[in-house]
Amino acid sequence: MQDVARAAGVSPMTVSNVVNNRPHVREATRVKVLEAMDRLGYRVNIAARNLRAGRTQTIGLAVPEMDRPYFAELAARIVRHARAAGYRVVVEQTGARREEELDAIAWSRNSLYDGLILSTVALGPDDRDLLRVDFPVVILGERIFDAPVDHVAMPNTDGARTATAHLIGSGCRRIAMVTGPDLESTNMAGLRYAGYREALRAAGLPHDERLVVRLPRLDPASGAEAAARLARAEPGWDGVVAVTDTVALGVVRGLADAGLHVPADVRVVGFDNTEAGRFAVPSLTTVDPDNDWIAARAVGLLVGRIRGDAAQGRPRDVVSPFGLIERESTGGGRRPAV
Repeated sequence: MQDVARAAGVSPMTVSNVVNNRPHVREATRVKVLEAMDRLGYRVNIAARNLRAGRTQTIGLAVPEMDRPYFAELAARIVRHARAAGYRVVVEQTGARREEELDAIAWSRNSLYDGLILSTVALGPDDRDLLRVDFPVVILGERIFDAPVDHVAMPNTDGARTATAHLIGSGCRRIAMVTGPDLESTNMAGLRYAGYREALRAAGLPHDERLVVRLPRLDPASGAEAAARLARAEPGWDGVVAVTDTVALGVVRGLADAGLHVPADVRVVGFDNTEAGRFAVPSLTTVDPDNDWIAARAVGLLVGRIRGDAAQGRPRDVVSPFGLIERESTGGGRRPAV
């Protein structure tokens, strides 16, 4: 900057004003400084300037798995909303492991991110003190309650209750649930299982544990295997609530392999409203947790904390709105021929 000032015949402060695009520099002076910068090959060191300002305009996003459609689509939405707010996003994968989720918090600070959005699966209430950090963090997920950071949650229980009630309203009476391995914790699978049971109880239908299939992995292959297992062992069931759309698509495939038709023989509801469900055959009825709202809210809370917005106040705990999108897998729209 000193070299540019000497070459342009101005003060270093004037060069600084031009570099930072301040309005009170005369146009002739601005042109003279820019020409000197070009002649000397001067480039602004954005990283150094950000360090001096204490900001990098970069936020971290840590998600369990990037190869699951839900998290890939969520990441894309967060990137879009962050870019609109003037921030770039660095994405990393935690593998749904506690140690990796904690590392994401530590790494975000060491990497000079301005803040972190963490979609947590493994951290629980006992880890809340580990979230008492000196930089902004927003948690996406269900296992952190009363934590010292902002928390954006899904309507897991209400959404699953609505999905089950929809099946009951369409005439289903023996409704299975294909879900995750741990139903006793306040995690996503446990909360959706609770909503499923509440809807059965409200309709006066019995809960049959034989119709609950716990999967070690929430992927299509596991969903297909669950459907095959139910088809072999439990005749007469007529509806399925799948814990995610990814699992639901596997269930539909497994039912087809077992010679059962959707929705004529079994009706299927998913959860997450991923893009794949819209184009499946049959298209998938699903709980839509308003993923764009979740992304926008998470980015908005984080950016507010980064900028020191006093209106943010105490940590927020918010739940997204949701709706049920009825498609062919429960008889909505065009019913596939059988």
